[in-house]
Amino acid sequence: MCCAGCQAVAQAIVDSGLDDYYRHRDALPDSPREAIPANLRDSILFDHPAVQKGFVSPVGEHELEAHLVLEGLTCTACVWLNEQHVARLPGVTAIRINYTTRRAQVRWDVRQLRLSQILDAIAAIGYRAHPYDVAKVESLAKQERQSALWRLFVAGFGMMQVMMYAVPVYLANGDMTADIESLMRWASLILTLPVVLYSAAPFFQRAWRDLRLHRVGMDVPVALGVGAPFAASLWATISGSGEVYFDSVTMFVFFLLGGRYLEMMARQKAVRGIEAIDRAQPAVAFRLADAATLSGEHVAVVELASGDLLLIKPGERVPADGTVVSGSSRVDESLLSGESRPVSKQLGDALVGGSLNGGSPLVMRVVAVGAATRLAAIQRLMAQAAGERPHLVTLADHYASRFVLALLLLAAITALVWWQLAPTQALWVFVAVLVVSCPCALSLATPAALTVATGTLAHRGLLLARGHSIETLAAVTHFVFDKTGTLTEGRPRVLETWARDGNAQAALQLAAALERGSEHPLALAFLAAADASDPPAIEGRQALAGAGVSGVLAGVELRLGNAAYGMGLHGLGLPSQVQAWNEAGDTVVMLADAQGWRAAFRLGDQLRPGVRQMIEGLQALDIKVSIFSGDHEAVVHRLAAMLGIGDARGGLLPEDKHAAMRALQAEGAVVAMAGDGVNDAPVLAQAQLSIAMGSGTDLARSQADVVLLGNDLAVLSDSMILARKAMGVVRQNLFWSFAYNITAIPLAMCGLVTPWMAGLGMSASSLLVVLNALRLQRSGANVGVAVAEPSGVEA
Repeated sequence: MCCAGCQAVAQAIVDSGLDDYYRHRDALPDSPREAIPANLRDSILFDHPAVQKGFVSPVGEHELEAHLVLEGLTCTACVWLNEQHVARLPGVTAIRINYTTRRAQVRWDVRQLRLSQILDAIAAIGYRAHPYDVAKVESLAKQERQSALWRLFVAGFGMMQVMMYAVPVYLANGDMTADIESLMRWASLILTLPVVLYSAAPFFQRAWRDLRLHRVGMDVPVALGVGAPFAASLWATISGSGEVYFDSVTMFVFFLLGGRYLEMMARQKAVRGIEAIDRAQPAVAFRLADAATLSGEHVAVVELASGDLLLIKPGERVPADGTVVSGSSRVDESLLSGESRPVSKQLGDALVGGSLNGGSPLVMRVVAVGAATRLAAIQRLMAQAAGERPHLVTLADHYASRFVLALLLLAAITALVWWQLAPTQALWVFVAVLVVSCPCALSLATPAALTVATGTLAHRGLLLARGHSIETLAAVTHFVFDKTGTLTEGRPRVLETWARDGNAQAALQLAAALERGSEHPLALAFLAAADASDPPAIEGRQALAGAGVSGVLAGVELRLGNAAYGMGLHGLGLPSQVQAWNEAGDTVVMLADAQGWRAAFRLGDQLRPGVRQMIEGLQALDIKVSIFSGDHEAVVHRLAAMLGIGDARGGLLPEDKHAAMRALQAEGAVVAMAGDGVNDAPVLAQAQLSIAMGSGTDLARSQADVVLLGNDLAVLSDSMILARKAMGVVRQNLFWSFAYNITAIPLAMCGLVTPWMAGLGMSASSLLVVLNALRLQRSGANVGVAVAEPSGVEA
């Protein structure tokens, strides 16, 4: 060993039984001393909860999950080593590393292991682990762009200079003296070396890695296409006999790198739409020490605690969830809910972390911080979806690998045939066949479209929590909705009032006075409907669970509740208007005194915005719509008639909903279920695609494949259109990939395609599928904009 650091790394690998690492790796890691940055050398600091707030979240009673960025990863063997090494630590329950993003998700049992021990274990084998933050990811992406640009520059410069030496040889047409031609060849070789050894180095590195892992990747034919003519040219230059192809080699590398650079920029643009949510939370906040004078200090967001007062200036993002305690403004929540218009915020209104204050200064009181915020929940769901590989992606990768094997076989057969027919052309035809094919386009066809569509839907307020969501959404044939809290807002309101003396407002004032101080949903409906000024003085207020509330006004006892509770004061029958309400299945609350019924109130729920537009949009797409609800059948049928829904079922228990769902699926329906509440969790799990309201319970959201972040249901029908467009783009990309390869490969085998043309075609093919996927961003913006239902629409 050259030093103690190398010995520590090797010992850690061997002691863990991971000797295979040395067989798989194709690049050397850093030493432990270099692997541990200064800010991590005292890794025990990361065991403090305050430090963990920004990148660690609880996933169980004794289980935590950390989001890390790993540096030093040079190949997939490094990923394998880290996953195997960390997974063997006692207490680690799961680890998943994304080689493309360098992002790692690690779960561990806090009773057996500390985060510092995980970081030390990663450092012991020569890698660097940092808390995940968007700035670090963007820094790595910037490094990737700079490296690609330098390689492209060297290839372009080399190509131009080599062409300067190649053109005179072509123009001389054999009349150039041998010494001058030899000088031209050696000069071309010297200028081609940086192109092959630096610009094209990643192709050779990845191809060698694939071969050592006993698999054939997409870089193998590229490496052969560059290496074979260069080796032939090198031998011709040294031996002084044969043809040289340095100009074509440099031109091919330049075109290939140029296409891949443009493809990388388009790919990063597509991913950036998803990462925008990660960038939504600011790093610092202004915490007030004195709300009256607005004096305070800037602190890190991770230091905030529930109850802190913060000043949010215009143009600043809200750092945590909370409520407005002073000021009024308009806040942009489009990134988190899809609501395109700024939302007005007044005293007592809720503020969501990550939203943008666009008007006047606001003072807010923090309610939730860190992992408890809505933004953190969205980030967790998006990370979960990103970690899953959709079936189409896996299938495309599977066929791409087989495609490369078939390509190598075809190229070898073609070279043998041309060696018999025209030996001088055999090498070029062989290279053209290797290069002209584009398995890259085949592998990019599906993930490029799905990534863009996922980001576009997230910006519209529909969060995909599972990898298969877009595929399933596009295939849905039947939509099932719960009623309360899904089609309706789940907040009752007073729709109609009957008063004995004809004074409906006075009756509402009495009901609100009786319900004052209660948090019951029906009580809140009366408080919202009545005039809050000059309330009647109610004495001796008493509530009876499941019945109602009573009180005394000017010596007269009043009862507000169901009919049986009010009849305790008298034996009169119900007014005819109230009987009609009951027969229709409405929620009716009675107000009684000793003289009889003083008033009656019909309460109902309000439709969510965009419900009508959504139903019409789904039906226009030939999707069947049903309502499965536990509410009274008459209420459900009336709502269905109002919305034009033919299949409406009320009075269903959770097991009834589950059985009805299974019956639909038995008939061949691909069902999407949208629900809200604990009782919807079983049927959400049964549906092929489950959609939960963002305001629903945690249990319902945990079972959901898709979460509707905003309040506008019209997004669902718009998203169906976008999902179908996304799958259409996938089909277009796959068709183009197959059509290009089926056409280009035979032409190359016939000798009609030169290597530089092949390199240009291969690069253009990959770029085309990414640009085609980016069209979804524009089409997503053009999908219909929802129009809110009038406030008077009732359910």
